[in-house]
Amino acid sequence: MNTTNPPARSGRFAGAPNTDAGQFTESVSFDWRLWRQDIAGSIAHARMLHRIGLLDRAERDAIAAGLEAIAGEIQAGRFPWRADLEDVHMNIEAALTARTPAGAKLHTGRSRNDQVALDMRMWLRDELAALDGELRLLQRAMVGLGQRQPSVAAPGYTHLQRAQPVYLAHHLLAYVEMVARDRQRFAQCRERLNVCPLGAGALAGSSLPLDREWIARELGFVDSRGKPRTAQNSMDAVSDRDFALEFCAGAAILAVHLSRLAEDIVIWSSAEFGYIRIDDAYTTGSSLMPQKKNPDIAELARGKSGRVIGNLMSLLVLLKGLPMTYNRDLQEDKKPLFDTADTVRATVRILAAMLDHSRFDAVRCDAAAKDPALLATDLADDLVRQGVPFREAHHAVGAAVARAEQQGVSLDRLTAADFARIHPRFGPDVLATFDLARAMRQRQSTGSTGTAQVRRQLRLWSRRLAKP
Repeated sequence: MNTTNPPARSGRFAGAPNTDAGQFTESVSFDWRLWRQDIAGSIAHARMLHRIGLLDRAERDAIAAGLEAIAGEIQAGRFPWRADLEDVHMNIEAALTARTPAGAKLHTGRSRNDQVALDMRMWLRDELAALDGELRLLQRAMVGLGQRQPSVAAPGYTHLQRAQPVYLAHHLLAYVEMVARDRQRFAQCRERLNVCPLGAGALAGSSLPLDREWIARELGFVDSRGKPRTAQNSMDAVSDRDFALEFCAGAAILAVHLSRLAEDIVIWSSAEFGYIRIDDAYTTGSSLMPQKKNPDIAELARGKSGRVIGNLMSLLVLLKGLPMTYNRDLQEDKKPLFDTADTVRATVRILAAMLDHSRFDAVRCDAAAKDPALLATDLADDLVRQGVPFREAHHAVGAAVARAEQQGVSLDRLTAADFARIHPRFGPDVLATFDLARAMRQRQSTGSTGTAQVRRQLRLWSRRLAKP
């Protein structure tokens, strides 16, 4: 066998491909990242071929030893990747065949079509496991910041206008909940992708007695009871990439959550707000203005979300018009998938580290949280407790706000007599409503920003996230 030419061109083709064509079609420059999964799949495939009598013991062992030696060279950075061999699969197979004649038998019963589908599923399975651990650390960083300063309150916003006071720990817990749903989506994605496509061949399966169930078990494609999970339609197995789409869709949602968190941090760190102080190690300066301390980590996290969203769109457009089954277009699925995984994982890690090295400015936050206008709704609630219909109470408080504006004073500077003239149910203790600590204690409904509720949620999440 002439191992200098890719096996895919052997026999049918009279010569090597045009140089430009070879450069245009190669994918090893990026799909080399699948080498661990490719070697693991090939070793399992060789063991399965031995089980069904298509390899003898010596051939099986020679293939496994050769592949393990190649893995060591790749790990050490000594493996000579060759663009003329197109992809990661051909590079590894050619190197193996050069070491042992048994390597020429390795491709028995499989195609690069089901091989790459296998490698990608295994690679993404590994990435999802790593990402889940990193998301857990991000959640812990947010909970940790909240636990370090659980009593720091600041204005909550709607329409980017001051609305009601909230504990900043509660604000962070909102993102903890979002990331929890992200983790659920990724777990569901992992469950659906964990189906073994090997044995589907090019598109129609194989006439050889392949033991697909055995190799599925060997490679971890099993359900919760240990039952093997194999693709049940060979055409679907090699042609669809919905597992990659699902991951990229989940990653785009995660990126939006991270972008929103980053936007809050950017706003909070501005001089106009001053709610948060980020350690110098996670900020940058200006090439011109020596006083600047810029939240570049948060800004880049916000910016990188566009790449992740764009990668999802790229995959959707790539797949939408493909006929059954495998088409070379599918080679273009890897760059957006790889970039998405790299981008979200790096962003999650750096945001977690930044939050671990951040603190709230309690003085600035307290001054903002004590804006009496933030407790206007509490005034309405006080009237409701006395039997006043909410719409009437809302109107009365609105009138009080207007009165304060007319007098050029804050809402808490109106007298009890002023309030009584607006509505008779405003009692002599109406001004007690503007006690911020009291107002926060009164928020006792599940999920609220009340003092007891927030501390309970911090404890709950701390316990949950302590477990791997």
